[in-house]
Amino acid sequence: MDKQIHTKYAILGLLTIGCQTGYSMKKMMDGSLNHFWKISYGQIYPTLKSLVEEELITVQEESESGKPDKKKYELTSLGWQALYNWMETPIEELGVEKNELLLKLFFSHHQSNETTFKQLDHYKLKLLERLNTYQAIDEMIRGTYGDQEDAKFWLLTLDYGIRTTQAASEWADEAKKKLTSRR
Repeated sequence: MDKQIHTKYAILGLLTIGCQTGYSMKKMMDGSLNHFWKISYGQIYPTLKSLVEEELITVQEESESGKPDKKKYELTSLGWQALYNWMETPIEELGVEKNELLLKLFFSHHQSNETTFKQLDHYKLKLLERLNTYQAIDEMIRGTYGDQEDAKFWLLTLDYGIRTTQAASEWADEAKKKLTSRR
């Protein structure tokens, strides 16, 4: 299943958690989903238009004084069914992570170990920044949404991010040890 089809379901899912406008969807993606699923702003509105055409969602324009009309979207029963069917279908393949450090590391025989060590150190700093972000998100979810049913699932996806970030940091340490022992 291609990424475009998954984007369709990401947007259907966003509608279930109260994101009813393209703007609110983008805000939720930037603050949450972007850590594991990237959707550009330019994908949102064409996908919403397509979902309306497929009768999976409806759109209603609301007027606001002094502002442009706002389009609010809502799932139809057909949309709910499509989302449920997609969620019940097992994943087809594991996603492939694009990782610039790994790409550079793959070709690192063309540079000094010192440069490679600097790359690994910089990578670890970026991982620490990500881990700090994840911990702040964890606190926000627990403090703001802790008693809501959705929160436990949001925390599960966040836990995946925390664990993979910690594992990547450990890997970077191990990579440096292996490079040092081969000198």
